[in-house]
Amino acid sequence: MSKVQHGRCLCGAVTVEAVLSDEMGACFCDKCVRWSGSAMIGVDAEVGSVVVTGPVKTYRSSSFAERAWCDTCGSNLWIRDDGKQYELMPGLFPNAGGARLTHVVYADRAPDGWNYAGDLKRVSAQDYETSNPFVPEGETP
Repeated sequence: MSKVQHGRCLCGAVTVEAVLSDEMGACFCDKCVRWSGSAMIGVDAEVGSVVVTGPVKTYRSSSFAERAWCDTCGSNLWIRDDGKQYELMPGLFPNAGGARLTHVVYADRAPDGWNYAGDLKRVSAQDYETSNPFVPEGETP
């Protein structure tokens, strides 16, 4: 992809503009799972293509990488290897910026029964919202 994608955190305080890869990967390493709550999925963007505004906090999670989040709502924003590239959270961008999942690392550490493909029950937003509480986009709980 060569088009600039526009994204934001949950509350909108942080905005991100970036030229995203058309591929994204999932990671089941201990740090990524602990940070994201499940597999961490990221879409690559070169450092020079990323513009971020808003209240960002960072944490040096290893000797070679930092992780970042919105200081207002706590949305995960990225993991970045020292100056090489960003792995931006695809949920920041509408339709994940058009990227598709192409690889899983630490796949042998995925929880039993975790599978991105197969015979899965698929529930539409309308069906889910009919019988479950939810917060519409743009509203706060």
